[in-house]
Amino acid sequence: MSLLLAPWTRLSLLAVLLLTSGVCVLLFEPQRILSEGWPPGLPVGVAALLFAGAYGLGTAALVPRPLLNLAAGAMFGIPFGLAAAVAGSVLGAGISFGMGRAMGRDALRPLLRGRWLLAADDQLARHGFRSMLAVRIFPGLPFAAANYCAAVSRCGWLPFLAATGIGVVPNTAAYVVAGASASSPGSPAFLVSFGFIAASLLAAAVVGWRKRHRLARPARPAAPGALHEHPPVVGAASHGP
Repeated sequence: MSLLLAPWTRLSLLAVLLLTSGVCVLLFEPQRILSEGWPPGLPVGVAALLFAGAYGLGTAALVPRPLLNLAAGAMFGIPFGLAAAVAGSVLGAGISFGMGRAMGRDALRPLLRGRWLLAADDQLARHGFRSMLAVRIFPGLPFAAANYCAAVSRCGWLPFLAATGIGVVPNTAAYVVAGASASSPGSPAFLVSFGFIAASLLAAAVVGWRKRHRLARPARPAAPGALHEHPPVVGAASHGP
């Protein structure tokens, strides 16, 4: 039992699980099942709720979010599609974060060395909400990778989920609108959503390029008085008259 609970055993199980999920996504394309629609008699609210659950499981299994967002817009339109996609994003992020914390964090935490990794971990520990919000709004790192990387850090659950729920809205809305208006690619809605997606990718590249300098900065030197916190020890031996 102790071997099964060992950190590297759990990390290996997580790696096998993610590898299997990725292979299944490539072979069977489960996102196509979600885009085929639901039984005609099912209320749209119930269908959107079921879609959100499937969306969350799909993102945890490495199904690409853009495809799921396009499917949400095509199936439910903008209001219900956006609500289902955002709820599914938060659910999938929570599943991935929990799996990473339970199965991978103990093994990977001791490996956090190097200036960049330590600086990123410090940012997520002290400014978890702000840092994750920037990651979600400017999507440079893949969604699933960001979830599992955050799980290894000291970021808390509440900042992580709150930043995810708020930060995914702009990019998700663009894809949902594109999916809802895909039948008329020349429409203003489709063109605006496509332009927003392109602009967000460009902004992510620019922000990532600028942030690399901040992460590369060396740690702050100790304060001048920090090296003399304790007074010098005075010997008890006499020095003569």
